[in-house]
Amino acid sequence: MAPKVRGLLTAARERLVLAPHGPQAREAGLLLGHVLGWSETQVLARDDATVDATAETRFGALLERRLAGEPVAYLLGRKEFFGREFRVDRRVLIPRPETEHLVAAALELELPAAPRILDVGTGSGCLAVTLALELPAALAVATDVSPGALAVAALNARLLGAGRRVLPVRAGWARGVRLERIDLVVSNPPYVPAHERRSLSPEITGFEPAGALFAGANGLAAYRALFPELGGLLPGTPVACEIGAGQAPDVVGLAAAAGFVHRLTIDDYAGIPRIVVVNRA
Repeated sequence: MAPKVRGLLTAARERLVLAPHGPQAREAGLLLGHVLGWSETQVLARDDATVDATAETRFGALLERRLAGEPVAYLLGRKEFFGREFRVDRRVLIPRPETEHLVAAALELELPAAPRILDVGTGSGCLAVTLALELPAALAVATDVSPGALAVAALNARLLGAGRRVLPVRAGWARGVRLERIDLVVSNPPYVPAHERRSLSPEITGFEPAGALFAGANGLAAYRALFPELGGLLPGTPVACEIGAGQAPDVVGLAAAAGFVHRLTIDDYAGIPRIVVVNRA
């Protein structure tokens, strides 16, 4: 006899709440909805519906992967960011809510009517694509050293309607970019100190790309490399970066040593300094 939605959800929720990495019970509905092509609301409303054997098998496979620690975003292949749904897979870091502060900070800056934006280390493209869509006349160059990440960024730009205004470029930092033409630089570089790996969830360390997370012994290696690369920016050009907890003084100092002036620091939802904005001197 074919199982019903209600039964599959109940059994899956019981297993999820017992998992050591702490997944949420509601994830059962997200995964089953993904298999059935339904929203989470539809899954809950149709709990008396039967599920065929193929869908049951697919759901079971996804559930086992989730129980093994694989993040929901990778299982679903998508993650919401700034009100839009971005495609994600294991080639890119999963966008975080904290990074939305970087978008908000950029949108508060005084920019030309048709700004040229550089997103350094674009990953999924969430920054470049979001800014291109929020600033309809903007053009964004999105650099990354990973061909896989650039493919994901290009896909997101195309699917979200910014394909003609986001240019993915394989490059380390800002190499090869004509910086004198850039009006704004944004970056969410790796900033986790290597020694913190042991304290992070296996959901992160076991699945997300290490190169997008870790940055040397103190987490500052990316900033130490980035700011000197931006010396070709015109005076007054803003650079907005996401930073790790407690890193604001060091990041501001590294920027100053490379010829940048601190403009402001912005806290995240938890009151932790999360965004640093500097201007080219």
